Amino acid sequence: QVHLVESGGGLVQPGGSLGLSCAASGSIFSINTMGWYRQAPGKERELVAVFTSGGTPDYADSVKGRFTIPRDNALNTVDLQMNNLKPEDTAVYYCNAIINTDPRLWGVYWGQGTQITVSS
Repeated sequence: QVHLVESGGGLVQPGGSLGLSCAASGSIFSINTMGWYRQAPGKERELVAVFTSGGTPDYADSVKGRFTIPRDNALNTVDLQMNNLKPEDTAVYYCNAIINTDPRLWGVYWGQGTQITVSS
């Protein structure tokens, strides 16, 4: 059993900053990818930022230069630091990870979702 637990989020004014954290726990053999997706009302879920299996971060074009994704491999955590937030960043943000629970078994896991609202 694997769990992803998110924290952070809330309401912020345009141009402001906010952070999210995600911690993975449970029967973890290895973490292949870990990152963040978001889903705005009436839209499909989309990639925000993710650490790929190669260990380098990948960002959506819409957040490049504004968002960063610090990761602590030892603690199985990944953060999302969001700067210069815009109203179009308003969405529910989900932590996502592809995790091996043993050398042969892997699964895709999601956090519970956290609301980010950017509004004046």
